[in-house]
Amino acid sequence: MIDATTTASATRVVVLGATGCVGRAVCAAYARTGARVVGVARTPLPGVDHRFRPLDIAGTAPADLARILADEGVDTVVNAAGGWGRPEELKRGHVQLVRRLVAALGAMETRPRLVHIGSVHEYGPMAEGTSVSETAVPRPDSAYGRVKLAGSRVVLRAAQAGTVDAVVLRVVNVYGPYTTPTSFLGALRERLRRSGPEGLTVSVAPARRDFVDARDLAEAVVLAGRAPVNGRVINIGRGVAEEVRDLVQVLLETAGLRPGAVPLVDAPVSSNGGAWTRADIRQARRLLGWCPRSGVRESIEAMWEQG
Repeated sequence: MIDATTTASATRVVVLGATGCVGRAVCAAYARTGARVVGVARTPLPGVDHRFRPLDIAGTAPADLARILADEGVDTVVNAAGGWGRPEELKRGHVQLVRRLVAALGAMETRPRLVHIGSVHEYGPMAEGTSVSETAVPRPDSAYGRVKLAGSRVVLRAAQAGTVDAVVLRVVNVYGPYTTPTSFLGALRERLRRSGPEGLTVSVAPARRDFVDARDLAEAVVLAGRAPVNGRVINIGRGVAEEVRDLVQVLLETAGLRPGAVPLVDAPVSSNGGAWTRADIRQARRLLGWCPRSGVRESIEAMWEQG
Protein backbone atom coordinates (compact mmCIF):
# COMPACT_ATOMS: atom_id res chain seq x y z
CA MET A 1 0.00 0.00 0.00
CA ILE A 2 1.03 3.64 -0.43
CA ASP A 3 2.12 5.35 2.77
CA ALA A 4 0.60 8.82 2.94
CA THR A 5 3.60 10.07 4.90
CA THR A 6 5.89 9.47 1.92
CA THR A 7 3.78 10.99 -0.85
CA ALA A 8 4.73 14.35 -2.30
CA SER A 9 3.43 17.10 -0.08
CA ALA A 10 0.74 19.54 -1.12
CA THR A 11 1.71 23.21 -1.33
CA ARG A 12 -1.06 24.14 1.06
CA VAL A 13 -4.14 22.35 2.35
CA VAL A 14 -7.13 23.93 4.03
CA VAL A 15 -9.00 21.60 6.39
CA LEU A 16 -12.57 22.61 7.21
CA GLY A 17 -13.79 21.29 10.53
CA ALA A 18 -10.20 21.21 11.76
CA THR A 19 -11.14 20.98 15.46
CA GLY A 20 -13.15 17.75 15.19
CA CYS A 21 -11.98 14.16 15.46
CA VAL A 22 -11.54 13.73 11.70
CA GLY A 23 -10.26 17.24 11.06
CA ARG A 24 -7.55 16.96 13.70
CA ALA A 25 -6.35 13.66 12.27
CA VAL A 26 -6.33 15.07 8.73
CA CYS A 27 -4.33 18.14 9.79
CA ALA A 28 -1.77 15.88 11.49
CA ALA A 29 -1.54 13.54 8.49
CA TYR A 30 -0.91 16.39 6.06
CA ALA A 31 1.60 18.00 8.42
CA ARG A 32 3.60 14.76 8.37
CA THR A 33 3.93 15.06 4.59
CA GLY A 34 5.46 18.52 4.95
CA ALA A 35 2.34 20.27 3.67
CA ARG A 36 1.46 23.74 4.89
CA VAL A 37 -1.76 23.21 6.79
CA VAL A 38 -4.42 25.81 7.51
CA GLY A 39 -7.14 24.64 9.88
CA VAL A 40 -10.56 26.27 9.63
CA ALA A 41 -13.42 26.08 12.13
CA ARG A 42 -15.72 28.48 13.93
CA THR A 43 -13.84 28.21 17.23
CA PRO A 44 -10.04 27.98 17.61
CA LEU A 45 -8.46 24.93 19.22
CA PRO A 46 -5.59 25.73 21.61
CA GLY A 47 -2.23 24.05 21.28
CA VAL A 48 -2.18 23.18 17.57
CA ASP A 49 1.01 23.40 15.52
CA HIS A 50 -0.55 24.48 12.22
CA ARG A 51 -2.06 27.81 11.24
CA PHE A 52 -5.68 28.32 12.22
CA ARG A 53 -8.28 30.59 10.70
CA PRO A 54 -11.60 31.06 12.56
CA LEU A 55 -14.38 31.14 9.98
CA ASP A 56 -18.02 30.12 9.66
CA ILE A 57 -18.04 28.57 6.19
CA ALA A 58 -21.83 28.13 6.09
CA GLY A 59 -22.23 31.84 6.83
CA THR A 60 -19.61 33.07 4.35
CA ALA A 61 -20.60 34.24 0.88
CA PRO A 62 -19.04 32.12 -1.91
CA ALA A 63 -17.22 35.11 -3.42
CA ASP A 64 -15.63 35.93 -0.07
CA LEU A 65 -14.73 32.30 0.52
CA ALA A 66 -13.16 32.03 -2.96
CA ARG A 67 -11.02 35.08 -2.20
CA ILE A 68 -9.93 33.65 1.16
CA LEU A 69 -8.92 30.32 -0.42
CA ALA A 70 -7.09 32.08 -3.25
CA ASP A 71 -5.22 34.25 -0.75
CA GLU A 72 -4.09 31.08 1.02
CA GLY A 73 -2.70 29.69 -2.25
CA VAL A 74 -4.52 26.44 -1.49
CA ASP A 75 -4.30 23.41 -3.77
CA THR A 76 -6.34 21.00 -1.63
CA VAL A 77 -9.46 21.54 0.47
CA VAL A 78 -10.75 18.88 2.85
CA ASN A 79 -14.32 19.21 4.05
CA ALA A 80 -14.48 17.49 7.42
CA ALA A 81 -16.95 20.03 8.80
CA GLY A 82 -20.39 19.35 10.22
CA GLY A 83 -21.67 17.06 12.91
CA TRP A 84 -24.83 16.01 14.68
CA GLY A 85 -27.56 18.37 15.84
CA ARG A 86 -31.10 19.57 15.30
CA PRO A 87 -32.55 19.43 11.76
CA GLU A 88 -31.76 23.07 11.02
CA GLU A 89 -28.19 22.61 12.24
CA LEU A 90 -27.76 19.49 10.12
CA LYS A 91 -28.98 21.26 7.00
CA ARG A 92 -26.76 24.28 7.64
CA GLY A 93 -23.63 22.26 8.36
CA HIS A 94 -23.98 19.57 5.70
CA VAL A 95 -25.92 21.19 2.84
CA GLN A 96 -25.67 25.00 3.01
CA LEU A 97 -21.97 24.81 3.84
CA VAL A 98 -21.28 22.43 0.95
CA ARG A 99 -23.22 24.55 -1.53
CA ARG A 100 -21.24 27.65 -0.59
CA LEU A 101 -17.96 25.78 -0.67
CA VAL A 102 -18.63 24.26 -4.10
CA ALA A 103 -19.72 27.63 -5.49
CA ALA A 104 -16.54 29.22 -4.13
CA LEU A 105 -14.28 26.56 -5.61
CA GLY A 106 -16.03 26.83 -8.96
CA ALA A 107 -15.38 30.56 -9.02
CA MET A 108 -11.63 30.23 -8.45
CA GLU A 109 -9.22 30.70 -11.33
CA THR A 110 -7.08 27.77 -10.15
CA ARG A 111 -9.31 25.09 -8.70
CA PRO A 112 -8.09 23.07 -5.72
CA ARG A 113 -8.90 19.41 -5.26
CA LEU A 114 -11.84 18.98 -2.87
CA VAL A 115 -11.93 15.88 -0.66
CA HIS A 116 -15.42 15.75 0.80
CA ILE A 117 -16.06 13.51 3.81
CA GLY A 118 -19.38 11.76 3.28
CA SER A 119 -20.98 9.03 5.36
CA VAL A 120 -21.94 5.39 5.11
CA HIS A 121 -25.34 6.50 6.42
CA GLU A 122 -26.01 7.92 2.96
CA TYR A 123 -26.67 4.38 1.78
CA GLY A 124 -29.43 3.72 4.30
CA PRO A 125 -30.25 0.34 5.87
CA MET A 126 -28.13 -2.67 4.92
CA ALA A 127 -29.04 -6.33 4.90
CA GLU A 128 -27.19 -8.33 7.55
CA GLY A 129 -24.16 -10.14 6.18
CA THR A 130 -23.71 -7.83 3.18
CA SER A 131 -21.05 -5.25 2.30
CA VAL A 132 -22.27 -2.06 0.67
CA SER A 133 -20.42 -0.96 -2.47
CA GLU A 134 -20.29 2.38 -4.22
CA THR A 135 -22.72 1.12 -6.87
CA ALA A 136 -25.54 0.77 -4.32
CA VAL A 137 -28.45 3.18 -4.75
CA PRO A 138 -28.49 5.45 -1.68
CA ARG A 139 -31.74 5.25 0.31
CA PRO A 140 -31.05 6.94 3.66
CA ASP A 141 -33.75 6.62 6.30
CA SER A 142 -32.40 9.11 8.85
CA ALA A 143 -32.19 12.90 8.91
CA TYR A 144 -28.41 12.70 9.18
CA GLY A 145 -28.12 10.29 6.25
CA ARG A 146 -30.37 12.48 4.10
CA VAL A 147 -28.43 15.71 4.67
CA LYS A 148 -25.11 13.93 4.15
CA LEU A 149 -26.37 12.53 0.86
CA ALA A 150 -27.65 15.95 -0.20
CA GLY A 151 -24.21 17.44 0.43
CA SER A 152 -22.41 14.65 -1.40
CA ARG A 153 -24.71 15.05 -4.38
CA VAL A 154 -23.90 18.76 -4.57
CA VAL A 155 -20.22 17.84 -4.80
CA LEU A 156 -20.71 15.04 -7.31
CA ARG A 157 -22.97 17.08 -9.61
CA ALA A 158 -20.40 19.88 -9.69
CA ALA A 159 -17.60 17.41 -10.43
CA GLN A 160 -19.60 15.85 -13.25
CA ALA A 161 -20.33 19.31 -14.66
CA GLY A 162 -16.62 20.12 -14.59
CA THR A 163 -16.92 23.07 -12.21
CA VAL A 164 -14.95 21.42 -9.39
CA ASP A 165 -12.28 18.75 -9.03
CA ALA A 166 -13.62 16.62 -6.20
CA VAL A 167 -13.91 13.19 -4.64
CA VAL A 168 -16.38 11.94 -2.02
CA LEU A 169 -15.20 9.53 0.67
CA ARG A 170 -18.13 7.67 2.21
CA VAL A 171 -16.88 6.85 5.67
CA VAL A 172 -18.11 4.34 8.25
CA ASN A 173 -18.28 5.07 12.01
CA VAL A 174 -15.11 6.84 13.16
CA TYR A 175 -13.24 6.29 16.42
CA GLY A 176 -9.67 6.64 17.65
CA PRO A 177 -8.05 9.82 19.02
CA TYR A 178 -10.46 12.62 20.01
CA THR A 179 -13.59 10.60 19.23
CA THR A 180 -16.54 12.94 19.47
CA PRO A 181 -18.48 12.71 22.76
CA THR A 182 -21.71 12.82 20.73
CA SER A 183 -21.03 9.26 19.52
CA PHE A 184 -22.01 6.18 21.53
CA LEU A 185 -18.45 5.17 22.40
CA GLY A 186 -17.37 8.77 22.93
CA ALA A 187 -20.25 9.40 25.32
CA LEU A 188 -19.39 6.27 27.31
CA ARG A 189 -15.76 7.35 27.52
CA GLU A 190 -16.81 10.77 28.84
CA ARG A 191 -19.12 9.20 31.43
CA LEU A 192 -16.36 6.92 32.68
CA ARG A 193 -13.86 9.78 32.84
CA ARG A 194 -16.27 12.08 34.63
CA SER A 195 -17.93 9.77 37.15
CA GLY A 196 -16.26 6.38 36.97
CA PRO A 197 -18.22 3.12 36.85
CA GLU A 198 -20.29 3.68 40.02
CA GLY A 199 -23.97 3.24 39.29
CA LEU A 200 -23.34 2.86 35.57
CA THR A 201 -25.36 0.48 33.42
CA VAL A 202 -24.71 0.46 29.68
CA SER A 203 -27.55 -0.26 27.28
CA VAL A 204 -26.17 -1.99 24.18
CA ALA A 205 -28.11 -2.81 21.05
CA PRO A 206 -27.44 -6.11 19.24
CA ALA A 207 -25.79 -4.25 16.37
CA ARG A 208 -22.68 -4.88 14.30
CA ARG A 209 -20.99 -1.86 12.79
CA ASP A 210 -17.97 -1.07 10.64
CA PHE A 211 -15.54 1.33 12.37
CA VAL A 212 -12.42 3.03 11.06
CA ASP A 213 -9.71 4.81 13.01
CA ALA A 214 -9.57 8.56 12.34
CA ARG A 215 -5.85 8.24 11.60
CA ASP A 216 -6.47 5.62 8.90
CA LEU A 217 -9.20 7.80 7.43
CA ALA A 218 -6.79 10.75 7.40
CA GLU A 219 -4.30 8.71 5.40
CA ALA A 220 -7.03 7.95 2.86
CA VAL A 221 -7.80 11.67 2.64
CA VAL A 222 -4.19 12.52 1.84
CA LEU A 223 -4.08 9.85 -0.87
CA ALA A 224 -7.44 10.96 -2.30
CA GLY A 225 -6.15 14.51 -2.48
CA ARG A 226 -3.66 13.46 -5.19
CA ALA A 227 -5.16 10.43 -6.90
CA PRO A 228 -6.92 10.74 -10.31
CA VAL A 229 -10.37 10.16 -8.83
CA ASN A 230 -12.34 13.27 -9.80
CA GLY A 231 -16.10 12.66 -9.54
CA ARG A 232 -15.75 9.34 -7.74
CA VAL A 233 -17.34 7.98 -4.57
CA ILE A 234 -14.99 5.80 -2.52
CA ASN A 235 -15.91 3.86 0.60
CA ILE A 236 -13.57 4.10 3.58
CA GLY A 237 -13.87 1.55 6.40
CA ARG A 238 -12.27 -1.57 7.78
CA GLY A 239 -14.64 -3.88 5.95
CA VAL A 240 -15.45 -5.61 9.24
CA ALA A 241 -18.76 -5.53 11.10
CA GLU A 242 -17.79 -5.42 14.80
CA GLU A 243 -20.14 -6.38 17.60
CA VAL A 244 -20.90 -3.12 19.42
CA ARG A 245 -21.01 -5.08 22.69
CA ASP A 246 -17.43 -6.25 22.06
CA LEU A 247 -16.30 -2.65 21.48
CA VAL A 248 -17.89 -1.64 24.78
CA GLN A 249 -16.08 -4.45 26.57
CA VAL A 250 -12.74 -3.34 25.13
CA LEU A 251 -13.40 0.24 26.23
CA LEU A 252 -14.26 -0.90 29.76
CA GLU A 253 -11.09 -2.99 29.90
CA THR A 254 -9.06 -0.05 28.61
CA ALA A 255 -10.54 2.04 31.42
CA GLY A 256 -9.09 -0.49 33.85
CA LEU A 257 -12.34 -2.17 34.84
CA ARG A 258 -12.63 -5.86 35.57
CA PRO A 259 -15.12 -7.97 33.58
CA GLY A 260 -18.64 -7.56 34.93
CA ALA A 261 -17.87 -4.32 36.79
CA VAL A 262 -20.35 -2.48 34.58
CA PRO A 263 -23.61 -4.28 33.70
CA LEU A 264 -24.48 -4.46 30.01
CA VAL A 265 -28.17 -4.70 29.22
CA ASP A 266 -29.85 -5.34 25.89
CA ALA A 267 -31.50 -2.40 24.14
CA PRO A 268 -33.36 -2.01 20.86
CA VAL A 269 -31.51 -0.76 17.80
CA SER A 270 -32.51 2.88 17.49
CA SER A 271 -29.46 4.82 16.23
CA ASN A 272 -28.32 5.67 12.70
CA GLY A 273 -26.98 2.68 10.82
CA GLY A 274 -29.49 0.11 12.00
CA ALA A 275 -28.35 -3.32 13.12
CA TRP A 276 -25.63 -3.80 10.50
CA THR A 277 -23.08 -1.75 8.56
CA ARG A 278 -20.11 -2.99 6.59
CA ALA A 279 -18.35 -1.23 3.74
CA ASP A 280 -16.91 -2.82 0.64
CA ILE A 281 -13.48 -1.14 0.53
CA ARG A 282 -12.06 -2.70 -2.62
CA GLN A 283 -12.31 0.60 -4.52
CA ALA A 284 -10.17 2.32 -1.88
CA ARG A 285 -7.52 -0.35 -2.30
CA ARG A 286 -7.61 -0.15 -6.10
CA LEU A 287 -7.93 3.61 -6.63
CA LEU A 288 -5.98 4.94 -3.66
CA GLY A 289 -3.67 2.09 -2.72
CA TRP A 290 -5.15 2.40 0.78
CA CYS A 291 -6.06 -0.11 3.44
CA PRO A 292 -6.77 0.30 7.17
CA ARG A 293 -3.96 -0.36 9.62
CA SER A 294 -5.36 0.10 13.13
CA GLY A 295 -7.02 -2.71 15.05
CA VAL A 296 -9.93 -2.30 17.46
CA ARG A 297 -7.93 -2.34 20.67
CA GLU A 298 -5.35 0.11 19.34
CA SER A 299 -8.08 2.53 18.27
CA ILE A 300 -10.00 2.31 21.53
CA GLU A 301 -6.84 2.78 23.57
CA ALA A 302 -6.09 5.93 21.56
CA MET A 303 -9.68 7.08 22.09
CA TRP A 304 -9.28 6.64 25.85
CA GLU A 305 -5.87 8.33 26.05
CA GLN A 306 -6.64 11.23 23.70
CA GLY A 307 -10.21 12.18 24.29
